[in-house]
Amino acid sequence: MPRQTRTAPPGRIAAPWIRTRLRAAPGATWALALLVAATACLAAAFPRALDRYADAGLREAVERARPDRTTVQLYTPLPGLGLPRGQRERTVRPDTLAEQYTHVLDAVRAPLVADRDQSSYGVRTTVNQEVPERWLARPSGLPARVALVAQHGIADHSRLRAGRLPRGSSPPVTTNTAEVEAAVTAETAKNLRIKVDSVVHVPGVGRPPLAVRITGIVTPREPGGAYWSAEPLLRTPTLVRVPGDPDGSRYWLGALLLAPEAAPALLGTTGAPATYWQVAPALDTLRGHDLAALKSSVASLETGPGLRDVRTFTDQRTEATTYLDDVLTSYEEQRAGIGPLVAVAAFGTGTVAVVVLVMAGGLAADRRRGELALLRARGASVPGLVARLLGETSVLSVPAAAAGVAAALLLVPEGRLAPALAAALAVTGVACLALPLRAAGGHRLVRVHGDREDAASVRPSRRRTVAELTLVVLAAGAVETLRRRGTTGDQLVSAAPVLVAVIAALVLIRLYPLPLRGLARPAARLRGAVGPLSLARAARTSVSAVLPLLALSTALTTAAFGGSVLAGVREARDHAALLALGADARVETMGPLPSALPERIRREPGVSALAEASIAYQAKPHDGPPTVPLVGVDPGDYAALARWTGLGTFTADELTRRGTAKSPLPALASPTVAETYGTRPFPVRLEDSSTITVRITLVRDLTPAVSGTEFLVVDRAGLSAEAARPSALLVTGGHLDGKALRRAAGEAADVRLRAEERARFVDSPMQTGAERLYVAAVAAGAGYAVLALLLSLLRAAPERTALLARLRTMGLTRAQGRRLLVLESLPQSALAAAGGTLTAWATIRLLSPGVDLTAIAASRPVTAELRTDPVSLAVPAVSVLLLTVGVAAAQAWWSGRRGSVTELRAGDGR
Repeated sequence: MPRQTRTAPPGRIAAPWIRTRLRAAPGATWALALLVAATACLAAAFPRALDRYADAGLREAVERARPDRTTVQLYTPLPGLGLPRGQRERTVRPDTLAEQYTHVLDAVRAPLVADRDQSSYGVRTTVNQEVPERWLARPSGLPARVALVAQHGIADHSRLRAGRLPRGSSPPVTTNTAEVEAAVTAETAKNLRIKVDSVVHVPGVGRPPLAVRITGIVTPREPGGAYWSAEPLLRTPTLVRVPGDPDGSRYWLGALLLAPEAAPALLGTTGAPATYWQVAPALDTLRGHDLAALKSSVASLETGPGLRDVRTFTDQRTEATTYLDDVLTSYEEQRAGIGPLVAVAAFGTGTVAVVVLVMAGGLAADRRRGELALLRARGASVPGLVARLLGETSVLSVPAAAAGVAAALLLVPEGRLAPALAAALAVTGVACLALPLRAAGGHRLVRVHGDREDAASVRPSRRRTVAELTLVVLAAGAVETLRRRGTTGDQLVSAAPVLVAVIAALVLIRLYPLPLRGLARPAARLRGAVGPLSLARAARTSVSAVLPLLALSTALTTAAFGGSVLAGVREARDHAALLALGADARVETMGPLPSALPERIRREPGVSALAEASIAYQAKPHDGPPTVPLVGVDPGDYAALARWTGLGTFTADELTRRGTAKSPLPALASPTVAETYGTRPFPVRLEDSSTITVRITLVRDLTPAVSGTEFLVVDRAGLSAEAARPSALLVTGGHLDGKALRRAAGEAADVRLRAEERARFVDSPMQTGAERLYVAAVAAGAGYAVLALLLSLLRAAPERTALLARLRTMGLTRAQGRRLLVLESLPQSALAAAGGTLTAWATIRLLSPGVDLTAIAASRPVTAELRTDPVSLAVPAVSVLLLTVGVAAAQAWWSGRRGSVTELRAGDGR
């Protein structure tokens, strides 16, 4: 009786079959799992890293804007004298203000969150009071003025330095109270000469002056926090200049800090008191992706529903003011300039990664072509085959992707989870569907032998032509949009370089057979067998070579584009630093430099040249009120410096005075100065009261010694001995030691290095983060390009190994075998390298008018343009060629070790 075998129900995947297939090729299984895990990790880490840098950039932008700009200040002028005195006093009592403060905090809508520790409320005078005490500091003889502030929480936010904290009197303070207590900060006490037990008299309204006794001097616990800095006068007094006074008279303005219970006393002064509530944003809750909602929350509290709610519990006259919305807008503009540039790298790397995953699925489909063809011949349906393969890849890819996501969460703990999971899910979907869809496409029909798929013989289908034309239209539209609108468009604009690379790869695939056909006949006349055979083998490359060529072209374009972006950023920062200093280092003092200092600096290690300059910033042409910086230099040294820096190049003879001592000094001037004073001789009065006569003979836009649009440069040999003494040294050298230069210059001179100045142009985590993400994306894209090249070579490896084995039985030497594999692999790699380089160059040239690197290059306005970087173009292309040659040579060496008999015994099916 025949043995019964169990079969899986129709439509149900048999798990033992999946397990068996995974165990059949453990190396390929683990390699695919590692590829999926690494790709999922990168995909999940990228948006979280972007969130991390965006959040850090927003927090720093708000923190650097200072609390007096970022705090939302709500205030209500107190009612007039028409209201009963008791009712007016109740509006400023601590319990009333505390209840209103609670409602104000409740009106703050997420994602804006109030920092309850730094937020505050109280009563203050809005008109500063002139006090008669003559013992207060009077720098111009004018009496000092004070602001009275009764703010809650002074004890919690300060340390007592002397005396004690102020207290409310018993019975409770009223409008007619004669004397109240107050404290001042240490800075206020120092500058206004206030001591403990000092009494300041503030003018009253319909009553004698209010006596304010100073009972304590305090030091703020967090001077930079919003509690003390939302209104900086609380912490630091101000020396105020009298408006319109020609003598520039000034007076001191300070704050006297009353106890909250003493607030009713302010109602009896002429200070027009007002209640206020200050809402400081909590920095740790700010998120870059919440920017739109955050701006909406600020607007609501400033002029919208939030302010309406506040008025319900305070007063209908309550108003709000803040500059936080301006800070958020400035940050949004910076992020808008950086985001599309990062998106370009993300699109490029993502495209290469998807192509590599599809190639891995194609490699598995080719490796199992015989198995799948046999299953179809035995009656397996295409849906059933796809279901089996989908189950097989899902069992492998889903755990691998989960491991990659877990690794990404550990590597980048900050950031949103949803975008990371979405990116990893997309990677998982591609990894799971690559093999089933590739197998379904290749085995739609049941056949034993596949059709020939040579690139030189198979013509593209109409569907492929339509798809390629559609991509051409999209790429052309994206490029034109980017050129017109810049990098502020939608995601299609950010995908422009990738679309150009895709189109170039498709064009190269179409053009690839043409040179091979043209070389076939001449190669047939060659005497050796290696050349014609390698050309014939290259001509029979499968049409599926479009994927590796697409991956290589996209990777080379992304790498070159990214390298050019980074090079443009570096060049912009370096040029901006050079404009700021005029050399690699600048040693400068307010007055003349010590006579021995130039020689000491010249002897320091790394110094190659030095130019002395005497700079008179207050030189007056025609002895008039306008001033122009005048620089006295040695023409030879300064001409060499200008030539080295490229800032206003000239020759030494053009600046050297000819003729007698009474002849006008030749001068190099900026276009603005040349237009103002012309080319006739004119006198210039220097800071030492000496006068020289100059004639403008050279006009240059820039000069190393000074920056700006106005300057004059002359030969300092024509200046007086006092005016000719150098006040600045412009140092050039390859490896300057900042510590050594500062040690040689001493404390009197200011030493600035170009490298340090360049670092100052980057002050936002968004900039540094975007640069790091760009480097990481380019590096990842290069790694996937290498994988694509290896997969393409690995796909043809069995056939090439069998070919070498057959040819060796016919007398092919090992050296000839190496040459054969190298020459066979070179056409496609050379095509990818040349096409990718040309595409990258064309992409940069096409997109440079619409790409602005200023946002990522510097926090200050500089000229940052996208330019072609030769290194970024050449290095990836040469690396592709070297890798191709190395892999082909290694394959020939390995097949030579195994021997011909072993390869031939494996059969001809490979």
